[in-house]
Amino acid sequence: MAYGSDYLVDRRRLKRRLRFWQVVSVVAIVGTIVASFSRFGDTVLGGDFIARVFVKGIIVQDDQRLLALSDLAKNDAVKAVILRIDSPGGTIVGGETLYRAVLDLAKEKPVVAVMDAMAASAGYMAAIGADRLFAREGTLTGSIGVILQTTEVTKLLEMIGVSARSFKSGPLKSSPSPVERITPKVEAITQELIDEVYRMFRDMVLERRNMEPGEEFKFADGRIFTGRQALKNGLIDEIGGEKVAITWLEKEKEVPKDLRVLTVNQRRDVDNLIERLGSLARKTILSERLTLDGLISVWQPQSH
Repeated sequence: MAYGSDYLVDRRRLKRRLRFWQVVSVVAIVGTIVASFSRFGDTVLGGDFIARVFVKGIIVQDDQRLLALSDLAKNDAVKAVILRIDSPGGTIVGGETLYRAVLDLAKEKPVVAVMDAMAASAGYMAAIGADRLFAREGTLTGSIGVILQTTEVTKLLEMIGVSARSFKSGPLKSSPSPVERITPKVEAITQELIDEVYRMFRDMVLERRNMEPGEEFKFADGRIFTGRQALKNGLIDEIGGEKVAITWLEKEKEVPKDLRVLTVNQRRDVDNLIERLGSLARKTILSERLTLDGLISVWQPQSH
């Protein structure tokens, strides 16, 4: 049977399309397998393991990390969790949410917090959700407190002949504001807000560190501590790193010896590409701290 040239061309096009979609299907299947393995490698292999979860940089609300912690709680292959923290803090809500997620995880699995270079402010808040806290002698931790910063530029605006007016539904709406004088009432209301959130943080520490009411004098001034100072003041349990933490898990929590420690991937491979690029752009153009709005619990060394 003879075929026309148009038929043969269409047939070749169809074959190319079929090959293309076959390749796409294979890549998708392989990608799914790789993603699953990268998230919980030992589960794919069928073995028990200790999960390692990193908490780095500024702490904000992170739904992917919360999902990862929730998955660990449900995974029978996970025999313990090591929370590796290297953070100066972050938003109050970010720290509180992570703290409560760690508490929930600790109800299902033994959890230890290992502090690296820094675990301050909201980083310390997250750590105290664990069963036991470890830090290096030179780790910076503590900075237990809350901060809200603002700038008043009203005098500067007057000097350059600029006036700013706000029309709002109530006298304390959007206060404090850089373009409005900070009145005694605004100052009092703002300080009351800070004090209330600080009391929440203070009570977390007192409860989790088994301290009596009144012992907050050890950290109430918001100072930063070294690991050695934190141990002396009861803010951590032991000096040491991940190896020491694993030994404690084996002795005190009956975690089997010589289990593989697997780092948990907190980001799904199907994350939106635009979101990733946007995040990268923000981190490139602006300091992460400058993107934090509202109440924060973060250690900020003063520059002079």
